[in-house]
Amino acid sequence: MEFKSIAVFCGSKSGNNELFTRDAVMLGNLLAEKNILLIYGGGNKGMMGAVANAVLEKEGQVIGIIPELLLEWEQQHTAISELIIVEDMHKRKRLMYEKCDAAIILPGGFGTLDELFEILYLKPIEHS
Repeated sequence: MEFKSIAVFCGSKSGNNELFTRDAVMLGNLLAEKNILLIYGGGNKGMMGAVANAVLEKEGQVIGIIPELLLEWEQQHTAISELIIVEDMHKRKRLMYEKCDAAIILPGGFGTLDELFEILYLKPIEHS
């Protein structure tokens, strides 16, 4: 199967291990080199920002999906290919799942775990 778009779920903070951010940059570079569209949470900081910036630096395409509530807190990315603003977290996750062919989960917090468990539940249902 050829992937045209991959959702990346990860922290809006860099965490306490610099390897996490380094790996997020490596993933972003790889996505751009393979011409795979990045779909992510729309933030411009932490691991989210690192993976998006890495894709952009290699002239790749990035779609960010962010709820209205998090616009200021996550500091939405203003240089990405497309920023979609939704009403709430549920709509953000749902739209990310609908737009992606596959997902990659990188380190994050409780929100990232929530996204992991929801995609494990939703993706198999959509394909059955």
